[in-house]
Amino acid sequence: MIKIALTGSIGMGKSTVASMFERAGVPVFDADAVVRTLQGPGGALVERIAERFPETLSGGLLDRERLAATVLEDPVQLAALESIVHPAVHDARAAFIDKHKDARALLFDIPLLFETAGEKAFDKVIVVSAPADVQRNRVLSRRGMTEEKLASILARQMADEEKRARADFVIDTSADLSTTEAQVHDILACLGVTARE
Repeated sequence: MIKIALTGSIGMGKSTVASMFERAGVPVFDADAVVRTLQGPGGALVERIAERFPETLSGGLLDRERLAATVLEDPVQLAALESIVHPAVHDARAAFIDKHKDARALLFDIPLLFETAGEKAFDKVIVVSAPADVQRNRVLSRRGMTEEKLASILARQMADEEKRARADFVIDTSADLSTTEAQVHDILACLGVTARE
């Protein structure tokens, strides 16, 4: 089994590329989706997070926007949240690997892979990249996104240039979707994984 990590900065197209791998027959573990489930209605971590950050609980639900605002600019608060969330994500990842133990390859969509020194757990790393103006336009078109919020997020992420330098493969998402998908198939062929058409 080849364990592949997929990473890249905000707005680079990770979700789009991950769905292309999934369509090609590669099971995908989406770390962000797991976190959303754990923090969502009835989520396994809602109670523990609410105990540590009571101001983020509203009507029995976590206000994820308020939680993000609470931890984004405070490394101590962020570390406290990560100490709750990371072990649960690790457990979910282990369960995912066990469930797909017969797969030829698995893809792990992990936005902050390099920032958390997580790349050592994988056989190959793919970085999804696009020019800065393309990235900026994509992100600022999202509901609720502002220049300030984007700047804050980018300040916590490793520079795209450095991520690309550390990658085994780079997928450029600035062209049309068929060009991006062709890059996905080329990588799978390079790794000896037969893509499902």
